[in-house]
Amino acid sequence: MRFRWLNSALCVALVALQTAPVQGEVTGNDLPDFGDSSGALVSPAQERELGAEFMRSVRAQAKLVTDPDVEGYVNQLGSRLVANSDAPGYPFTFFVVDNPAINAFAGPGGYIGVHTGLILAAANESELAGVMAHEIAHVTQRHLLRAYESANQMSLPTAAGMIAAILLGIAGSNPEAGIAAMSAVQGASIQQQLNFTRSNEREADRIGIQTLAHSGIDPYGMPNFFERLQQSTRLYGNNFPEFLLTHPVTTDRIAESMSRAESYGHGKEVDSLDFGLIRARLRALGADSPPEVLKYFKALEAKPDAGAPEHYGLALALWRNSDYAAAAKELQALLDKDPDRKIYRTTMARLALDSGQPEQALKLYEDTLKLYPGDLIVGQYYTSALIQAGKAGQAREQALKMLRDKRARTAEIYELWAKAASVAGPAWETNVASGEAYYLYGNLRFAIDQLNKALQHKGLSDYDQARIEARLKEFRQALKNREQHEQQ
Repeated sequence: MRFRWLNSALCVALVALQTAPVQGEVTGNDLPDFGDSSGALVSPAQERELGAEFMRSVRAQAKLVTDPDVEGYVNQLGSRLVANSDAPGYPFTFFVVDNPAINAFAGPGGYIGVHTGLILAAANESELAGVMAHEIAHVTQRHLLRAYESANQMSLPTAAGMIAAILLGIAGSNPEAGIAAMSAVQGASIQQQLNFTRSNEREADRIGIQTLAHSGIDPYGMPNFFERLQQSTRLYGNNFPEFLLTHPVTTDRIAESMSRAESYGHGKEVDSLDFGLIRARLRALGADSPPEVLKYFKALEAKPDAGAPEHYGLALALWRNSDYAAAAKELQALLDKDPDRKIYRTTMARLALDSGQPEQALKLYEDTLKLYPGDLIVGQYYTSALIQAGKAGQAREQALKMLRDKRARTAEIYELWAKAASVAGPAWETNVASGEAYYLYGNLRFAIDQLNKALQHKGLSDYDQARIEARLKEFRQALKNREQHEQQ
């Protein structure tokens, strides 16, 4: 009943740079002059390529949360902010790192990582959104170009892997990782470049607060969160929140961001029920001790001001302790008051599945998909439930239906397709789906091997064969590029 975390066995093992976090700030005078966007050192195509390689490196080095509800919430909030940012057409991707450190980071190509520790530390949704809007601004204002310049002479996989390792290493997720000594100088340079300058931070604050206001979210969320972090540092000793190591917060900076928030006034939304439910879900399903988390939520639920998040957390805690009847009672009470809320319906369906009622679970998923047609969160749960219920043929159809949406082309959904096709056939689909998953994990050789196996199957249509061959050509070119870079 714990989160289904990323399967690290499928990932390529990349190495990271072993350096201490650089806590000092760089002054604005240390910045190279890049000129306008037409003279950028990195083209949009190069940035996208580096970003895709960066994300494969992140998958190899970090434990990611693949719970559809948590992922879906962060992506929905991120998409809302991007739509109201100064670059609404930029292709951002948001993901969640399983790490208790209070941190978030922006990588090349618009990949934004949010730590579970940040979600749990934020007092309300506007604080979480404030940090995310800040990171979005670092990307839209091209602050990451300095890191690209330092990585310019390195191979693409090495540069992407090193940037990922530094960002994750600063967050404390992989402190023991190391890289060859010959790369230490380059790595240390990138390490310093990833610590944004004072002027970068203020610009990201300004643009981020503007994004919050335009999104209808309270712009005070950003300065309030900064102020709480600064005030809490006396409790941390030398173990500052990781966000403060990479984004130093001063009294002047807090005052300036507060002044900018005042110019917009309070937003309509400070918090949301979804935020509270996701925090409860993270805490209940991520806790190491089921009895302890049950005790925690029972105490919360007993308070006079207990609301839906506390009751939802209690239902999950009961579920984790195998008290299915009590968990169902809590969930049903929530559903009676809010029958169309997606997270209640999918949780009840999963509870029914785990308590030996697969038909009831499938019916609830099907009804929920009618309410939310094409929803990828519900679709992913439904596909997994169909496989568990022994209905691989229907699971295959559902997976293929979802994959028509480009947003669904994730390693997790490709894995569901592969699992369903391995039972329901055709066999070549298992190889194709596995190849796509391996590619996203950065294992190009395994990906190529799977597509070669797919082509060996008899009965392929001309269209399917041409499609596989085209994809195989792309994979081989990617591997060739990687090998050429490594030889340079």
